[in-house]
Amino acid sequence: MPRLFIAVDLPERIKDDIIATYVNMPGARWMDEEHLHLTLRFIGDVPGDMAVRIKNALRPINAPSFLLNIKNVGFFPPRRDPRILWVGLTESEDLIRLQSKIERKVVSLGLEPEGRKFHPHVTVARLNGTPATKAAQYLTQNSLFVTEPFTVSAVHLYASTLHRDGSHYAKEESYALQISNSKF
Repeated sequence: MPRLFIAVDLPERIKDDIIATYVNMPGARWMDEEHLHLTLRFIGDVPGDMAVRIKNALRPINAPSFLLNIKNVGFFPPRRDPRILWVGLTESEDLIRLQSKIERKVVSLGLEPEGRKFHPHVTVARLNGTPATKAAQYLTQNSLFVTEPFTVSAVHLYASTLHRDGSHYAKEESYALQISNSKF
């Protein structure tokens, strides 16, 4: 039974910028470069026939390509012991519209709607017993973090399998966005 999610890949130069923020922090498990992505919708485990239906439903996405850039850092949950460190993204109406289209397509297949409000971010570390002061120090040191803009020109359906050494991702399908006529 595949465990699926829909995501935007990040360019290598953006991943390099993110990895440059990594520091030695007790209890932090930093994401490997190949795991850095922007999740638009986590789907979870689905039977094979549903995976095929999802692949087909996402064709065509019918959304324009657009620019994004990484900006700021934070952690989840916001008012308790931090468990996830993330980098955020600049506000983007195009991103919100794209994510909403994907959500509607997935729900139209009979899957449960996402229970949480979409909070665009890239997970950079999972924390286990990390002192809140160390997470706060990371946020302070990277409070002005920003990358150059990059073009989002496709979304991807991934399958994730759990192994002893962590999750392994396999790209199941890619969906090109329409080339925008506006100048970037």
